[in-house]
Amino acid sequence: MDILDKYEKLREELFEYFGYKEDWVAIPVDDAREYFWTLSGEGHGDHVGFAETEKDLEEEDGEFYKNEIYTQRFLPKWVYRGKDYTMICVDTRVDGNKFLQIFDNSKERS
Repeated sequence: MDILDKYEKLREELFEYFGYKEDWVAIPVDDAREYFWTLSGEGHGDHVGFAETEKDLEEEDGEFYKNEIYTQRFLPKWVYRGKDYTMICVDTRVDGNKFLQIFDNSKERS
């Protein structure tokens, strides 16, 4: 099945970009490149906040969201920074959903 082969190859390329090694659990990818974002830290108890506008991000209002950093012993780290994009393991705390959430580095704010 060609489409499945292409999917696996692209997933492998994506993980290579970030230096991510899938182990034990397959976590789905979530494209969050459209959002402005800020990171409170890179470990247990920390979170990533993100919003459609800089104003909502700054005021933590409107279309503002916050996901906890998903930490597990089988992952060597939880934040994977690439040249242009960052992938963060997150726990949405909604319905057991966990994602490898990908953000655009040009939209990171402190």
